[in-house]
Amino acid sequence: MELPTDVLLVTANVGSLFDNVGEIECDWLRELFTTVHTYKPRFIAMHFQEVGGKDYTVNMAHAESFFGEIQYSSEMKDFDRVCVYVDSHFKAEDNFTALGSMYFIHKSVKNVQQYDFSSRDFKSVSGHSKYVGSLDGVTTLEKEKFPKNFWTDIKWSRKGYMRTRWIIHNQGLDLVNVHLFHDASNLIACNSSPSVYSTNRQKALRYVIKRITDGTYSPMPFFLFGDFNFRLDTQSLVQNLSTSAEVQTVKKDSSNEVEKIIYEEKDNDHKQVLLHIETKLFAYLHQAVFRENNGKELLKYDKEIEAFHDVIREEEILFPPSYPYSEDNTKPTQYMNTRCPSWCDRILMSHSARDIMLRGEEENNIVYNTLGPNVCMGDHKPVFLFFALKHNVH
Repeated sequence: MELPTDVLLVTANVGSLFDNVGEIECDWLRELFTTVHTYKPRFIAMHFQEVGGKDYTVNMAHAESFFGEIQYSSEMKDFDRVCVYVDSHFKAEDNFTALGSMYFIHKSVKNVQQYDFSSRDFKSVSGHSKYVGSLDGVTTLEKEKFPKNFWTDIKWSRKGYMRTRWIIHNQGLDLVNVHLFHDASNLIACNSSPSVYSTNRQKALRYVIKRITDGTYSPMPFFLFGDFNFRLDTQSLVQNLSTSAEVQTVKKDSSNEVEKIIYEEKDNDHKQVLLHIETKLFAYLHQAVFRENNGKELLKYDKEIEAFHDVIREEEILFPPSYPYSEDNTKPTQYMNTRCPSWCDRILMSHSARDIMLRGEEENNIVYNTLGPNVCMGDHKPVFLFFALKHNVH
């Protein structure tokens, strides 16, 4: 009887690597390769978001080099089949998602096929295949940018999803790379529970799930992993963090628009700022609360996935919020004061996908964690899931 196949799924928003070319990449790659060496997977799927960074028109030129560093590294030499997809054609504004996906198959794994969405059949995978550019006409990939008319109240940006479909030892599965919308303003995020941004993300994720399960192709177990931009329920969290504080709201002179909210607490006879919120500032005095016990106390504010429990599951989160970490090499565990720390980067799965993950007696046979917890990896810590994939005997 064949043994289960050890699988490693990784999601990484790599915007920081491109915005700071050369500064973070060496340590970042070392952490990735260390994880591969530690778990020795036989199939690896890596999903990247924000390839090219914020200034992608300048920094996208580095994409070929970055993906090549992974593809051709000595650490990956035992993976004799590699598929690379990089949506780097930023001039095609209607389709550009800045997503990248890499798939590695170990030489010991014999029975792997990939789906062709055009001919609607599975084909054996051989050698290295690399697609960099617009990805139009690539038939082993399904890619979509969220439609322009989807929401009228938020800026249309490089967000969307990419799907590939596989059979590994007779077990079929979909692997979907996702990037959802962020919180544009901390002040607006505080206005309601759930926030308007959370509602938009929920709509987008429903759209992706509907697209990959709508019957166009026969349904299969699926893993959705990427930067979902899920945020804590900011209004509820702020209320809890500032129960004994005095609130001061500062408005712009020219309008009634709120510019900042400051929460002050009395410390004996002195006042100190407990929490200061602006559009792109979230400065909390006791930042350690987000790291203590891996942020476990804050998981009750992580509510965005709750609406999807009918179709999606997730392994238990035992790591601190994955965003927004300092991009300073000397502060790898410190959060920036730009956003409320949150578990943005996730690996989710359909109920049927969870059923094909082997669960043994050993506690460590499924690992859900961050890459490089004590190393500067950029503003997002990559997140990985390691598990053994059951074989389908049929």
